[in-house]
Amino acid sequence: MQDVILITVSGEDKPGLSTSLLGVLAQYEARILDIGQAVIHSTLSLGILTQVPEGVPWDTVARELLFRAYELDLKIKFKPITPEEYNEWTTAQGKERHIITLLGAVLNADHMARLTRITRDYGLNIDVITRLSGRIPLDGVVKPTMACVEFSVRGTSRDQTAMRGEFLALSHEMGVDIAFQVDDVYRRNRRLVVFDMDSTLVKAEAIDEMAQAAGVAEAVASITAATMAGDIDFEEGLAQRLAALRGLDESALAEIAQGIPLMDGAERLIDVLKHLGFKIAVISGGFTYFARHLQQRLGFDYVYANELEIIDGKLTGNIVGEVINARRKAEIVREIAQKEDIRLAQVVAVGDGANDLPMLAEAGLGIAFRAKPHVRETAGQALSTVGLDGILYLIGVRDRETLESLR
Repeated sequence: MQDVILITVSGEDKPGLSTSLLGVLAQYEARILDIGQAVIHSTLSLGILTQVPEGVPWDTVARELLFRAYELDLKIKFKPITPEEYNEWTTAQGKERHIITLLGAVLNADHMARLTRITRDYGLNIDVITRLSGRIPLDGVVKPTMACVEFSVRGTSRDQTAMRGEFLALSHEMGVDIAFQVDDVYRRNRRLVVFDMDSTLVKAEAIDEMAQAAGVAEAVASITAATMAGDIDFEEGLAQRLAALRGLDESALAEIAQGIPLMDGAERLIDVLKHLGFKIAVISGGFTYFARHLQQRLGFDYVYANELEIIDGKLTGNIVGEVINARRKAEIVREIAQKEDIRLAQVVAVGDGANDLPMLAEAGLGIAFRAKPHVRETAGQALSTVGLDGILYLIGVRDRETLESLR
């Protein structure tokens, strides 16, 4: 086997460094087997795995590279790679790959040390670490709302369920979010995002607001909580709550629709997704009256929710047509994906309640957002400490790309 050498270079970044060093290797017709470069705070780190042709003395190439590095004020090292080491490296191509995303208001060394310790303990090796959030100013004039670092890892976890459990425990303990996804072509090619509405896209449960207007807030809130926690069947809970709202004037709905605040980060997320060409749907066990209001404001492609029956300007306590329950939510995800010719692996689903779990399970990326404990533990991914726009990081969008997409 011809000489295989790992070249590592470090020093102050400046234009032309890579061109100069690669030019030396090109002069000797060397093969490039692998290459990687990173720049952190104007400091370059460059690695080149190269193989020189038969009959070309490596010492000759090395002297030329050392001279060029000296001219450029760089540190350069050479490490011979044995055939056994090279073969082990090539066979690693078939190993499982995952992306671990760490998010929080602020991230520090302890967060990352704890996370990387878990990955090590379960047999995963970190290949690449990338900051997705913007650069952090020190003057305090502009305070970032989120920080995000992405870890690309390789290998098969010794116990993925237990590892996810440790990630979840670490999230609770340290006030951060940790997502663990398969790194495949679909992860980088999502095309449809579907949302629950109440307590996901907006900061309230519309039915609780309606109950407040009708003077039955306490009774309805207790049914809502039990339903979202999965203690009461969704359809039964909905029927009980609507019965309590019978006779509510339609004018109250208009006032509620105007007053419900959007969830943190919702507007930014939807704007970016639309600019990136995503299809966006709301699939809600709530009501079309409020979903249509949101659609006018944010521009969704699809809206599915329950239609309130209103006669003579008052709620009858009934639903018109089929109830959008947990089963129906999952069916709608499949229907939209089929209509848009989108694979389910390319779908992102976001919700907070037990009735969202089937929908989350259908999607390639199912996210429990600020969800109840049972939902958070059951869903594939969970976000609890950041706004909805944290989802952009889970699909690999960097802050700088967000700014570019909105220009």
